[in-house]
Amino acid sequence: MRIEETGHQPPVKLTRRSFLKKAALAAGGVMLIPPGGLAYARYAEPRWLDTEKLSLSFARWPEALNGLRVVQFSDLHFGYHFGVEALRRLVDRINGLEPDLVCFTGDLVDYGVGPEGPAASHLLRGLKSRLGVYAVLGNHDYYGGLTEDVVKVLAEGGVTLLRNQSARLELNGAAFRVAGVEDQWEGKPDLDKALNGVKPEEFVLLLSHCPDYADLAVQHNVDLQLSGHSHGGQVRLPFVGSVVTPAYSKKYIQGHYSLEAGKLQVYVNRGIGVSVYPIRFLCRPELTLFTMRRG
Repeated sequence: MRIEETGHQPPVKLTRRSFLKKAALAAGGVMLIPPGGLAYARYAEPRWLDTEKLSLSFARWPEALNGLRVVQFSDLHFGYHFGVEALRRLVDRINGLEPDLVCFTGDLVDYGVGPEGPAASHLLRGLKSRLGVYAVLGNHDYYGGLTEDVVKVLAEGGVTLLRNQSARLELNGAAFRVAGVEDQWEGKPDLDKALNGVKPEEFVLLLSHCPDYADLAVQHNVDLQLSGHSHGGQVRLPFVGSVVTPAYSKKYIQGHYSLEAGKLQVYVNRGIGVSVYPIRFLCRPELTLFTMRRG
């Protein structure tokens, strides 16, 4: 495995205006939940983890790697209604899926690492994967100068953080790339830097916290983009869908998308944790298992 070093950007502080805007939008979503569903949305659904399993086919996927298992998790928001014991259960759940590769698509924390950072690192180090664990930062990982604290937790947890970088992974005599860009909202993503040195024939799996970055990624040599950020809306209503989604997740909100006749496939994970309000409604937290195939 080799990381292409391309540098990174300094953290950006959360503004009072952006926080108030997020809080107001979330409050609007909460108000639309039927009164009888509030207790369920607060105490039941946020803890009811769903494991989605998908088989994805790509013309450029190495045939020698057919059946490779990739697990994606996203948006822990550690420290905000998601603590050490919840992370311990999640790590066990991921390991039970026997992944070959684990990908984390950002928002490790909500608004602070807190004193449980070392415990989080210890648990992350328990993730078992033949090809390792790779991650990108989410917008919450930049707030209040948090970036270096988050970087430390991930590094001590054995997680490889991709900041406008790529890694070449090899198995069974075949290889592919995992690339990662900085967050589209609070960082400075640079896909050209991330793909520096990537050969035209190499399959590229891109990690981007913000799903709407796909409209830029499709212009590049990228086959699959994994994203989070949206939480699937966190509150969804029948016949309406997601009530509110944050910036840069307005177009691709949850699930699988195919762009330009399959040139780029995109998957948006609903995330594990919650943000702003500790609720989920018709939008369970998600762990995703992809089985990769040539086809």
